Amino acid sequence: MLNLAKSLHCKIITTDFNLNKVASVSNIVVLNVNDLANAVKTALLPGEKFKIKIVHIGKDPNQGIGYLADGTMVVVSEAANQIGDKIELLVTKTIQGPAGRMIFGKITE
Repeated sequence: MLNLAKSLHCKIITTDFNLNKVASVSNIVVLNVNDLANAVKTALLPGEKFKIKIVHIGKDPNQGIGYLADGTMVVVSEAANQIGDKIELLVTKTIQGPAGRMIFGKITE
């Protein structure tokens, strides 16, 4: 596939991390769909406030969990009793991991 793309001067669209790296080294233009999805996700930084619906209990019994429209998990401390409610929270931390991004926050007063 890479040889064909190179001979036809084509670009590649992929979600495959390894194909992305090999194509880049081969001087083939690549659009990684995962990179594109991450680029258009909502950027929330510590200190920002926003509203979210709490949908279930988190790993710890006092945590509530909600999700952004893009599927990003939001963990809210002291929100286990807020399931079903839309609350305002203050972002305290964001973590980017291999499985995606997680946002941590606390209920604003």
